[in-house]
Amino acid sequence: MKQYSLKPFITIVFAVLFFMQGFSQTEDVFDYGNPGKYTIAGIEIIGAESRDRNAIKSITGLREGKTIEIPGDDIPKAIKSLWRLRLFEDVKIYQTKIDEENNIWLEILIKERPTLSRYTFRGTKKLFHDDLNDKLEDVLVKGSIVTDNTKELATIKIKEYFQEKGYLDTEINIIEENDERKDNAVKLIFEIDSKEKVKIARIDFFNNVKVNDWKLRRQMKNTKQKMTVFKKSKFLKDDFEEDKKSVIAFYNTLGYRDAQIVADTTYINLSDEMQINITVEEGERYFFGDITWQGNTKYTSEQLTTILGISKGEIFNPELLEKRLRFSLDGRDISSLYLDDGYLFFRVDPEETAVRNQVIDMKMVLYEGAQATIENVIINGNDRTHEHVVRREIRTKPGEKFSRSDIIRSQRELMNLGYFNPETIDVQPQVNQQNGTVDIVYNLEERPSDQLELSAGYGGFSGLIGTLGVTFNNFSIRNIKDRSTWSPLPQGDGQKFSMRGQSNGRFFRSFNVSLTEPWLGGKRPTSFTVGGVYSAYDYSLLGQGQLGIWRAFVGLGTQLKWPDDFFSSNTTLTLEGINLDNYSANISRFIVQEFDGKQTPINNGDFKNFSLRQIFQRSSIAEPLYPRRGSRVALTIQLTPPYSLFRKSDYWVLDEEGRAQVIADRLAELGSGYIPTAEDIDLWVRQEENRNKFELLEYHKWRFDAEWYYNIIDKLVFVANAKIGLLGYYDEAIGISPFERFELGGDGLSNQQVGITGKDIISLRGYEDTDLPAFNQGGASVFNKYTMELRYPLSLNPSSTIYGLAFVQGGNSFIGFRNYNPFDLRRSAGFGLRVFLPMFGLLGFDYGWGFDKTESFGNFNIVIGFEPD
Repeated sequence: MKQYSLKPFITIVFAVLFFMQGFSQTEDVFDYGNPGKYTIAGIEIIGAESRDRNAIKSITGLREGKTIEIPGDDIPKAIKSLWRLRLFEDVKIYQTKIDEENNIWLEILIKERPTLSRYTFRGTKKLFHDDLNDKLEDVLVKGSIVTDNTKELATIKIKEYFQEKGYLDTEINIIEENDERKDNAVKLIFEIDSKEKVKIARIDFFNNVKVNDWKLRRQMKNTKQKMTVFKKSKFLKDDFEEDKKSVIAFYNTLGYRDAQIVADTTYINLSDEMQINITVEEGERYFFGDITWQGNTKYTSEQLTTILGISKGEIFNPELLEKRLRFSLDGRDISSLYLDDGYLFFRVDPEETAVRNQVIDMKMVLYEGAQATIENVIINGNDRTHEHVVRREIRTKPGEKFSRSDIIRSQRELMNLGYFNPETIDVQPQVNQQNGTVDIVYNLEERPSDQLELSAGYGGFSGLIGTLGVTFNNFSIRNIKDRSTWSPLPQGDGQKFSMRGQSNGRFFRSFNVSLTEPWLGGKRPTSFTVGGVYSAYDYSLLGQGQLGIWRAFVGLGTQLKWPDDFFSSNTTLTLEGINLDNYSANISRFIVQEFDGKQTPINNGDFKNFSLRQIFQRSSIAEPLYPRRGSRVALTIQLTPPYSLFRKSDYWVLDEEGRAQVIADRLAELGSGYIPTAEDIDLWVRQEENRNKFELLEYHKWRFDAEWYYNIIDKLVFVANAKIGLLGYYDEAIGISPFERFELGGDGLSNQQVGITGKDIISLRGYEDTDLPAFNQGGASVFNKYTMELRYPLSLNPSSTIYGLAFVQGGNSFIGFRNYNPFDLRRSAGFGLRVFLPMFGLLGFDYGWGFDKTESFGNFNIVIGFEPD
């Protein structure tokens, strides 16, 4: 029988199948009438202007000098290799010449697929375009090949974006056009029809007897029906699946461990809104039974049971059990007990030993392991802050036992520095089980902490007031000579240096400077502060006299260990001088309340205020820019020496000679033609006697401030605070000092902008300071203020922290403790916004309506540089 070679037929069949798979525009053109072996003498590539031709030649596997067989596999393989690149829409290989020595010249003709030059969107709002570009940046790359897969993936991405916003029925049509600006390039036009946003009309539960619909809906954090506060109504399938798990988890916390969702239905109703129906099967409620311990040697079973805090007969709650075993915010859990004592390898596994009549017996299996010692503490990312500044704040030290609570506290202290982004502070324990040690790695990200205050405001009669101030929160004195550390001043040692000046060029000027070293001596967190302030008013051109105040102060602060190390103490010694020269401006009046009921203004004199202020504070607040939990409580006591104890009882009273001299001096000022009345003489004498009485100010001053933060849900925070102040005296005959009083009302800022520092300015939103009676009496000796706020962040980016707030507030001020009534409040409510920019500090506004004043309109208050008192 004659034998036939199948190779030519296989080659033909392969070529037919190859082209039937969609490559009908690709071909090899050869004269198969002269089969045989040929040596490639030359290869010419035509087309592929934007591609590397040597690379194309290499991919085909064809090269000069190579022997190929025609017909054979070499040419089809070369075509297939080029086609796999998906860069070309047509590939042809020709033979252009064959000589008598079987040398062959080949021509590879390639037509490239068009590339993407640009793309645009139609039919959608321009505010979506930037987000869509971000969504497509990895899909549509300019200069890349446009394929059907590329367009399909882009369509999916665009639909995902709109579905996340509630547009579930979005339709996309892609138009591909040749770009006249560029050869072999196309532009894509995405015609987007987002349809109407699909909102969830209702979420209804069925078969739920033990828990009502409202409580179950609250567990669905991302899937909300319309009219839900602080949450948009939209449907995302993945979020819906997670929310269903949350519903079951909530049932589990109530003891219904067999609860399950047996059916759920979603459909669009006649109002083109979504209806969600969820059918549950609640099951029976379970309870804890006997709880036993195994593997514990460090602590007794009784001790562990006490820490666990779960008794037999309580509702079975796996979430509570997990929290008490592994991590509780209050530190009351078994894992914290071990991990705070170095047992880094500790593990506890709860096991169910018996289930009978809905009672579950549990056994806690413990693996205590060995205690781990900290070997290295590694700090990364502190590009500007010197390492010793970070190390002195953290509680984890090499050679000490591992402690989880020390890590948590260290993280809090680093947040409170304000030098690092609190959202990215990352602490990583790296365990070495072979030698029982652990390395603690702190990954930090520096953020700007210096602040510039450059502002101008119109102060009514005072005119335009300009302010220029700088605060360097990470200053370094020792690097002043090292110019490489200047940015713009030497930094990195954690010291705080601030300068501020104000002036309106006519009546007012104020300057202050201060420096704080937070770790005096470098051994303990003992802060040292020194500074000075000078403020002056000159209304002499208006016949209202002059006011000047200077102050120098030095303070020491330290962290306490008792009752716990959240307590701190700060002591400040202040020397202040106040000079009045015929001062009668109404912007801040100093008035003495006489015992006979008269009020005597103080217009002249030099007064010295030498005081010691002591602050005891407990603060557990982290994230100072936007606290979410914790509290701050402070008691402030400010005392002057009791000078009256060392002077005669009526040292200020003028004798006849003194009275005559006062009258003569005033008549000399007023002119010889002025005839004084008895009231004039009485006023002049009282003013001079008060000048003598308060030449050395004496008082005791008390402030109690408390604030509390609670994270309600997500990032929504509830804030409550209370402030109470009292100004007292040592000698009843002397009475209340006309200085150091409390002035309540306004934004707590405007008065400080004009430099009056003889009083405590406390804000009361919704009211001007003139709305409170104590203003016209020279200020109050007692005040109280209570505030509640809801805060929600719009941005927690370290470059701009922004949050909105709504508040209710009440407060009042009184002359004398006898008149104090804690329930007599000036009430208000309103809203506001806060923006913290690292370079400029805090900016914001409040708009409040006062309910207890004659005018019905609200007050608009500006916040600059600091939160008002």
